[in-house]
Amino acid sequence: MELSHSQFAGSRAVVIGAGIGGLAAALRLVSAGADVTLCERQSAPGGKMRVVDTPVGPVDAGPTVLTLRGVFDDLFQAANTRLNTHVTLIREEMIARHFWPDGSSLDLFSDQARSYEAVRSFAGQQDAEAFRQFCADARRLFAAFDGPVMRSQRPSLPGILKRTVSDIGLVPIISPFSTLHQSLARRFSDPRLVQLFGRYATYVGGDPYRSPAIMSLIWQAEASGVWAVAGGMYRLALAITKLCQTKGVRFRFNTQVDRIEAGPLGVRAVVLESGARIATDTVVFNGDPRALALGHLGENVGRIARTIVDAPRSLSARVWSFAAQCSGPELALHNVFFTEQPKAEFDALRDGQTPESPTLYVCAQDRAGSDTKLDGQPERFEIIANAPPLTVSEPPEPEFDKCRRITFKTLERFGMRFAPEPGEGALTTPAGFERLFPGSAGSLYGQSPHGMMSTFRRPQARTSVRGLYLVGGGVHPGAGVPMAALSARHAVEAIMQDHALT
Repeated sequence: MELSHSQFAGSRAVVIGAGIGGLAAALRLVSAGADVTLCERQSAPGGKMRVVDTPVGPVDAGPTVLTLRGVFDDLFQAANTRLNTHVTLIREEMIARHFWPDGSSLDLFSDQARSYEAVRSFAGQQDAEAFRQFCADARRLFAAFDGPVMRSQRPSLPGILKRTVSDIGLVPIISPFSTLHQSLARRFSDPRLVQLFGRYATYVGGDPYRSPAIMSLIWQAEASGVWAVAGGMYRLALAITKLCQTKGVRFRFNTQVDRIEAGPLGVRAVVLESGARIATDTVVFNGDPRALALGHLGENVGRIARTIVDAPRSLSARVWSFAAQCSGPELALHNVFFTEQPKAEFDALRDGQTPESPTLYVCAQDRAGSDTKLDGQPERFEIIANAPPLTVSEPPEPEFDKCRRITFKTLERFGMRFAPEPGEGALTTPAGFERLFPGSAGSLYGQSPHGMMSTFRRPQARTSVRGLYLVGGGVHPGAGVPMAALSARHAVEAIMQDHALT
């Protein structure tokens, strides 16, 4: 439903949370003529798109890569401007550099032909052909589910079944009774390729041994183009914030929302911890929906998402963000150092334990657009290891010493050393993520993505409380920067539809 600017002019909305979902919702609302106030408990915007200060500048402590760029082109177009006007994007030819304990390595590229040749040299002709077919199948899955699922306010199971039946060849590609690992093991003879593409389940907080095979479509999101944001991903959050402010959004940082007032007719106001009351009939909540069900925003909205309180959570992470000199193998912007025991790693995570030999992602932030070594100068790094959410986690302490030992001893086995090694302030743990994002249990991606029906179990934009809408990675269509931005589009469309009906 399309509404003109004038039809929505004068409507008041309050957005709670300045993550990418909240920022995108605020920008769409103000661009449609609404009077928007955004309340954020932290001192700066971005949510999980956050930074840590270092002597050589801020380093990303959250997402490091931009995919599905068209989602953001659409967002800025909705505000009558262009993405390129506000941030500088660097198209990365290399998707990532991958290392294994046996000394082998593999670069994958946005150019499929280059990746094909790299896989052929790495694993042989048979697996190169398997890779070609894998790419074709991932594109086909992505095209089939992009519209009816990701870009739909409410994914419809009958609609998806109809789409599948109309193209019966999709069924073996979806492989509905297989896990991602099982599907990949049938495709590739080289276990390293099974491990590499299985890792894409972790992008949405999943375990490849328990995630559905359909998650292979995540590969297509990267294969279709990877961008770095000059200055770090945080610059994207700053750019949306600045554009919102230019258009009239009022930001209230360091502002804790105490509760959402709602009655039989719906939302009435947002009440701050200070006691101030902001009257409104439209609230967009950009936080983990589990926080509502736990009563963090008052009993009036406590019935929202109750079914997910005890539902399995997605993975968390232990994230290092720091600056140091680095020696060892030649790094690209995005690097993955694989464990030699992938099943043991995910078994440990499932049991709430810290793997002794984890797979590590290393982002060398200052190498955006180039993989040239920086001649001994300090560089900015983000290192991510998967971790269990607090709902199944082992007792956390002494977490720092254990995490530092495991992380940097693992990288030393690949010949990589950092000087100096980072201190305690550089590490964010699952407990730290729970403090930053209350109600999340430290999970970074909301509910677990395991099971074919996981998409339909996620909370959606429109809630049972009139005037209350949800956005963010814990909401449909799911985790990740583009998905959070799409959730804002769904929420604002629902707001406009409900506004027109009123």
